[in-house]
Amino acid sequence: MSNLVESARKLGAPWEAVSTPFIRFHDDIAIAHVGVLEIPLLIMGESVTVGGIHAVATHPEYRRRGYYREIMTEVVDYCDRRYETLVLTTSQPELYEPFGFRVVEEHKFVTQCDASSSDRLRLLDFSDSNDLKILHRLLETRTPVSNVVGVLPQQEKALFCVNEATRPLYYAEDLDVIVCLEIEDTQLKLFDVVGTNIPTLDALLARISQPIKEIIVYFSPDRLNANFQGVPHVLDEAFLMVRGEFAAEGKEFMLPRSARC
Repeated sequence: MSNLVESARKLGAPWEAVSTPFIRFHDDIAIAHVGVLEIPLLIMGESVTVGGIHAVATHPEYRRRGYYREIMTEVVDYCDRRYETLVLTTSQPELYEPFGFRVVEEHKFVTQCDASSSDRLRLLDFSDSNDLKILHRLLETRTPVSNVVGVLPQQEKALFCVNEATRPLYYAEDLDVIVCLEIEDTQLKLFDVVGTNIPTLDALLARISQPIKEIIVYFSPDRLNANFQGVPHVLDEAFLMVRGEFAAEGKEFMLPRSARC
């Protein structure tokens, strides 16, 4: 995590500027930590600022002494005064259920295609100041990638940069969008699209240099103008957990990887 935070800082997105830490100390040693940050989301067409719970940790030598419960109780009390909704992702849901969190099912979205290839995506290089400006500009002016669950324009960019900026990010200059994607053989995995206008799936495929036969989208594809099959899925073995209202619950959706904490 520290390497990702340092990478985000180098991109002008300092993590400490967006995360509120809750810490317990023993003899000046931090023994327990929970962080809270704000995530601006569009959920079922409504703008919502949710609280994101992250970096939950207790020093191994101080576990089972009540520090985790104490600090989580403080965090929940703090958040309840500020947010109607809290989210987190975890491989251990049982740790958070006592604090009112519940698992909300997510879906990936699959379709087949037979797309011809071209070469109109380029890899962003953040050692180039112009590419860094593109990243900041599009994050600040982005349209949510989905009306079901999508990320609103972000003045604070640390969460995106921690999650995505150390991975390959591609830019389609004629569409003016950044695309978070992975390609394995003829399978395209699409994780996010960042731009002021969301292009159709066909427009994106027309700019990829490799032939694509199958597409898996890890966000709600309602703005891609294509037919997909939703399949229940747990991304990276981390369940989405929610406390409070979540209007998309029961719908087919996935919280984009770039907004997970």
